[in-house]
Amino acid sequence: MTGAARPWDQPAPEPNSLGRPNAAGMDRDELELLMASLAEKAFRADHLFAGLYRHRWTDWSSFTALSKPLRTRLQDEVELRWPEIVESVVSDDGSTKHAFSMQDGSIVEGVHMPYEGRATLCLSSQVGCAMGCTFCATGKMGILRNLTAAEITGQVITMLNHHAHPIGAPVNLVFMGMGEPMHNLAHVMGAFRLLNDPEGVAIPPRRVTISTSGLVPGIQRLGTFKPRPRLALSLNGTTDEHRSRIMPVNRVWNLEALAEALTAFPLQKGERITLEYVLLKGVTDSLEDGRRLVAFARRFPSKINLIPFNPHEGVGFEPPTEAHIDELCQLLSGQGITVSVRRSRGQDIAGACGQLARKRSGAAD
Repeated sequence: MTGAARPWDQPAPEPNSLGRPNAAGMDRDELELLMASLAEKAFRADHLFAGLYRHRWTDWSSFTALSKPLRTRLQDEVELRWPEIVESVVSDDGSTKHAFSMQDGSIVEGVHMPYEGRATLCLSSQVGCAMGCTFCATGKMGILRNLTAAEITGQVITMLNHHAHPIGAPVNLVFMGMGEPMHNLAHVMGAFRLLNDPEGVAIPPRRVTISTSGLVPGIQRLGTFKPRPRLALSLNGTTDEHRSRIMPVNRVWNLEALAEALTAFPLQKGERITLEYVLLKGVTDSLEDGRRLVAFARRFPSKINLIPFNPHEGVGFEPPTEAHIDELCQLLSGQGITVSVRRSRGQDIAGACGQLARKRSGAAD
């Protein structure tokens, strides 16, 4: 696309289309500027930050550390509006897929997955996706635009509030929803900094994972951030021929380029890169694939997450049998590879890996 305007290269549109500023999603510097515009002292921004991100307040009347006249002025002059949940579908396994409406009418999806004493949130980073992976429903949408850091953060705040998640209880974030996070890394990392801040939601870096389809420049750039999230690669093929067929990105950055980038990625002590591997019956699940997967994984500290294909309309793939999945697990673990099988949550509500998609009109697929 030389010379063409690409949606993921463009700045995401400002979330404020209301004629007045929206404090929801502002970082510390932006909150200080907001206070300066109201002729208030900069330290008031600390009260705003704690209220927005630690306490997750959604109404200016809750900010009682501020004077009543300031609260009244904020109510009159400044929006406090997070992305709105316009549809929620609950799975039999307790997961909930949410559709979020952004201020320009764009719809993205995220998933809340509860566990004992914690929750995992699957987040979107773009409206649609440009990668075109043939087994992924989101890839059929094409790409419309990037999400802003505020819109990404808003998915987290809105889901935590909707599910009454206790303040301080553990939260895991996975950028495995709609979009390729490396195409929007500036905004993804902006959201990461907000959500990682110890005075806010305080989610540790080890509880945040960015999954990429294999954009080598993005992997290299992510490695320069300190702190940074953990890295996962959606691998899904062990030969360039097969991977290029189902993941067009491999035609630009092939398996050798990926292995070199992952080998050079700066890992902390004990940290490993997660290799996500979707099992497509008769396509990516042979025992020879398993042996090649072992060879690839041994080139750098890693662990393998096998993902049986989650069926959705319009694709011709199937998951392998449970017996064959067990056989692959035994092959990998027998070679000293740490392996797990992801039993994706929310399959019955099209909320599992590879199933998130919205029509351009905003109606559910």
